[in-house]
Amino acid sequence: MIVSLKENERIDDLQRNGYRIIQSPKKFCFGMDAVLLTGFAHAKETDMLLDLGTGTGIIPLLMEAKYGCRHLTGLEIQPESADMAQRSVALNDLSEKIEIVTGDIREAGSLFPPASFDCITCNPPYMIGKHGITNPQDSKAIARHEILCTLEDVVRQTAGLLKTGGHFFLVHRPFRLAEIISLLVGYKLEPKRMQLVHPYVDKEPNMVLLEAVRGGRSRMTVEKPLIVFKAPGEYMPEIRDVYGY
Repeated sequence: MIVSLKENERIDDLQRNGYRIIQSPKKFCFGMDAVLLTGFAHAKETDMLLDLGTGTGIIPLLMEAKYGCRHLTGLEIQPESADMAQRSVALNDLSEKIEIVTGDIREAGSLFPPASFDCITCNPPYMIGKHGITNPQDSKAIARHEILCTLEDVVRQTAGLLKTGGHFFLVHRPFRLAEIISLLVGYKLEPKRMQLVHPYVDKEPNMVLLEAVRGGRSRMTVEKPLIVFKAPGEYMPEIRDVYGY
């Protein structure tokens, strides 16, 4: 389908199923964390999936490309991002498969029926507080800082919307790992898998990927670390596989 682009927008190739995405460098473009999350996550063709804070819709698009899923929903509070996501869905002729909802993560429980999703994904804002923010309404600041929702908001809503036995996939920063696990366990989302992501083999991790199961038993597998770069500008083979290169 042909869609119109607005000022400063562009269309990028996702290297999966011929899918493309509309983005605006002036607003916010998806990063490696979203792509790695879809590589770490898994889903079935029969699953109903929800992506919290979907931005321009990168995670639903990639999850549909990789796993099919019966239906995918992206929830996004910023109208401009939600509009780009919706046009990207139309661009890829996926309007019957992917729905973009404009709304607040904190009110997700009133937007969707309880226990209605098999999988929930989230690439949330990582930073606490507003240090260094010049404009709290800026779309990039909202995506990076906990201005409109907190980590606990995400976990609380996920716990209410996941089916028993459903899977929650999260990407975050390692410096908040103790808080993340504490919140997950507190809301009966049992951590089951964890993988640390290192930029280089000799550098400390800068991302953590987590899978939790609603009502799962207490046992977590720590997977081998994921190394991003072999050398500056040269991805490791595992990263190239995730990107589909």
